[in-house]
Amino acid sequence: MAWNSKELTVGQLAERSGVAVSALHFYETKGLISSRRTAGNQRRYSRDTLRRVAFVRLAQRLGIPLKTIADALAELPEERTPTRDDWARLSAAWRRELDDRIVQLQRLRDDLTDCIGCGCLSLDRCALANPRDRLGDEGPGARRIDTRICPPASSCR
Repeated sequence: MAWNSKELTVGQLAERSGVAVSALHFYETKGLISSRRTAGNQRRYSRDTLRRVAFVRLAQRLGIPLKTIADALAELPEERTPTRDDWARLSAAWRRELDDRIVQLQRLRDDLTDCIGCGCLSLDRCALANPRDRLGDEGPGARRIDTRICPPASSCR
């Protein structure tokens, strides 16, 4: 096939996009991209699929779930390449979600530092394993021991 043909095989799309064929098939099952089938049942992708794949990969790098990406792409007319305006509109909608995730990750990072300091020997104050000492409300003793391996009645040490 010529480099400027209107359609691409799955191998050409994989090579041009840097995405594995298996990932392209997965994207197709999730409705992120689409293809037509030839008489020989081979997939053919329109050239705009290259930009859609790039769009999906960038959104994934931002941590956007595939379902959210699929919903965003579904808003575009069929077979239309996402434009800068499309990206600006979608990224504005995703910005709040990303900002919330950043705050959560910063809190997790800060709590992790404190957790490493306690060595998980002070579960009453571990913000990761026992936020607000909720396990302390269940009474004294360890609450995370797998009793199937070490039943409470036995003398496991």
